[in-house]
Amino acid sequence: MPCSCQTQEDVLRFCKENRVKFIRLWFTDVLGSLKSFAIPFEELETALYEGMGFDGSSIKGFARIDESDMVALPDPKTFQLLPWRSGEEKVGRMFCDILNPDGTPFEGDPRYVLKKNLEKLAQKGYIYYVGPELEFFYFKSDKEPIPLDRGGYFDLTTLDAASDLRRDTIRTLEEMGIRVEYSHHEVAFSQHEIDLRYADALTMADNVMTYRIVVKEIAQKHGVYATFMPKPIAGINGSGMHTHQSLFRGDTNAFFDPHDPYFLSDVAKKFIAGILRHAREIALVTNQWVNSYKRLVPGYEAPVYICWARRNRSALVRVPMYKPGKEKATRIEVRNPDPACNPYLAFSVMLAAGMAGVEGNYELPEPVERDVYHMTPDERKALGIASLPGSLKEAIDLALESKLLRETLGEHVFTYLVESKMTEWDEYRVVVHPYEIERYLPIL
Repeated sequence: MPCSCQTQEDVLRFCKENRVKFIRLWFTDVLGSLKSFAIPFEELETALYEGMGFDGSSIKGFARIDESDMVALPDPKTFQLLPWRSGEEKVGRMFCDILNPDGTPFEGDPRYVLKKNLEKLAQKGYIYYVGPELEFFYFKSDKEPIPLDRGGYFDLTTLDAASDLRRDTIRTLEEMGIRVEYSHHEVAFSQHEIDLRYADALTMADNVMTYRIVVKEIAQKHGVYATFMPKPIAGINGSGMHTHQSLFRGDTNAFFDPHDPYFLSDVAKKFIAGILRHAREIALVTNQWVNSYKRLVPGYEAPVYICWARRNRSALVRVPMYKPGKEKATRIEVRNPDPACNPYLAFSVMLAAGMAGVEGNYELPEPVERDVYHMTPDERKALGIASLPGSLKEAIDLALESKLLRETLGEHVFTYLVESKMTEWDEYRVVVHPYEIERYLPIL
């Protein structure tokens, strides 16, 4: 059964009663890599009330070596047992907030970035809910991308060789208190999707980090390799993280209007307009890798063009059809993020973009229900349809000019992210790829 701890006392009591020997303290670096260190039960009380000190100088985006002392303060509400570490010596985990030695929040902590933006939203009376659809691939090993199967979308045959892996993954997630809506084989060979039940953004960001490690752990247990790389194989679909999102006021969905033709409130329309206007400048966060832009090309179901629609899945933002009596399900789906992003930062920038539209009274253009991929450049231009960045370099350049991005991330995270991505681009530029050898060597 999942632990429902709320306080430090709850965690201490649960661990004592269930003989939990070790507790892993989890947090992420700026790029979204999960970091962890373990403490024995005997140190748990100190950790819960005072935090545990560690050297942050080697964590990407954290402190310089001359100011490296950091404190990890566990959030008791995130305590869960790790099912894959079951046995006589049980192991638990908690997500941590990272503090400076004086107890103030560390500006480079991605979880703090999201909490800060959610607190700002709460002052306006809103709660931000998200429900991501994370796609991933199973391969035979981490050495080369050899698929396990030749299955396709929603296949339920022997072509889907990973049914047991998905089942075990879902069971593990549910044991950790993470609700799953459904799972299925995706379009590409050996590509899969497990969709999480929507939750508030902070809980969901923690859940996404847990989801990614659970998928990988269960895959390893079965002797295969799972990857969230956006585009691991040329010529087939890449993996996305379509993110369903909505704003609530208490129990009321602020996106729903029963009198609107689209059942969208003014808040929802302005939020969509904000996402559309700022999508290019926040792409460095939602799509942060060189490889991310190999997915964002026409022809593979990934959104490239900035528009919105209801039925058109080539649009950047889709509004799922309203079902009578399902007002709380009214939401928008942002389709360009990929599953290799940092969820704390991705949710932060999408929220900031949407709220810029709400607060700035942005006007929402008409929906585009035609397949944008089949439009000519002149047709797209006439409709005012712009494109997402075509490369990491373009995303960097757009981010550097973005006041919204700088304010949302804070100076520390913004500066490190841009510098890190500039380094990544410089490293990528000097590599000679196999494509270049095959294409140019015979003729040059």
